[in-house]
Amino acid sequence: MYTYDQLETFSKQVFLKIGCPEEDAEMAAKTLVSADLRGIDSHGVARLSGYVRLWEAGRINPDPNIKIIHETPSTALVDGDAGLGLVIGPKSMGIAISKAKKAGTGWVSVRNSNHFGIAGYHAMKALAEDMIGISMTNASPLVAPTWSKERMLGTNPIAVAIPAGEETPLVADFATTTAANGKLEILQRQNKKAPYGWIQDKEGKPSDDPFELKNGGALLPLGGDREHGSHKGYCLGSIVDIFSAVLSGAGYGPWAPPFVSFLPMPEDMPGKGLGHFFGAMRIDAFQPKEQFKVNMDRWIKRFRNATTVNENQPVLIPGDPERTLEEERKKSGISLLKPVEDDLKGLALKFGLSL
Repeated sequence: MYTYDQLETFSKQVFLKIGCPEEDAEMAAKTLVSADLRGIDSHGVARLSGYVRLWEAGRINPDPNIKIIHETPSTALVDGDAGLGLVIGPKSMGIAISKAKKAGTGWVSVRNSNHFGIAGYHAMKALAEDMIGISMTNASPLVAPTWSKERMLGTNPIAVAIPAGEETPLVADFATTTAANGKLEILQRQNKKAPYGWIQDKEGKPSDDPFELKNGGALLPLGGDREHGSHKGYCLGSIVDIFSAVLSGAGYGPWAPPFVSFLPMPEDMPGKGLGHFFGAMRIDAFQPKEQFKVNMDRWIKRFRNATTVNENQPVLIPGDPERTLEEERKKSGISLLKPVEDDLKGLALKFGLSL
């Protein structure tokens, strides 16, 4: 069991070792470990060694020149200079918030970036400013569109954070696939099967093998199959890909760069790196924020009190499970799977650090 501070400090030390400036290393560590704190273990320190391998492969610039290359009063296009998405993401969301303060809303599209951690972390930055936050990113092409054998899209998550008054904020953070790739990685470490509807084999047939991606298989869009609405998940993933990558000039669709360092970069890439999209909307750009918060509280309370199917399972509000885990883990610590802990010990040995 580890405390949040222990994992954040260790992660920061690793980022410093690969050449990140102090401020960036701290920002990257906070972004990364927020996933472990909120129970999204697949995107936390379990990925730390993956970032190091990308750096070793020359695909991550630890000290990038992140800059706005085009803007209007309410929009901006940011080039991340191949930096850590864990740093580019928070800085770009900050630009969106700054623009929203002046223009009412702010929208930022990003190119030439890398994996940015959990989408919810970036969207939630807007809450402190009484704004609605939106965050999305394209990702490694591991997902087959409905009726396709080819892997054309990433898990392409969407996050929306909405402030309330007395109630806790609503935070929706979800992949546009039935399950994120990180959940397959967890099943692999636990030696468990995957539920049907998560993945297909290389011939397009349903599979429960969590290693199927290594055999040419693919993740499935949200819904799993056409009869259960996979075409809707395919649409959502497509929208994220276009907003994040086509709009920004990043690598899109099957040309999005893979997260794993051992796979080659796609040939004839039409853009640079991964792409993200961020939005911030000031509540009082639409109505008095106090009025909005009263109605958000009423909305949340009414949904919480909805008649349940099972009296032992109340209706949840998006963000409830993650918030509950965050409260628990702040008190009791964060437990790591042994393969993840071994990974971190390997990094400690590699860089002469103490875990």
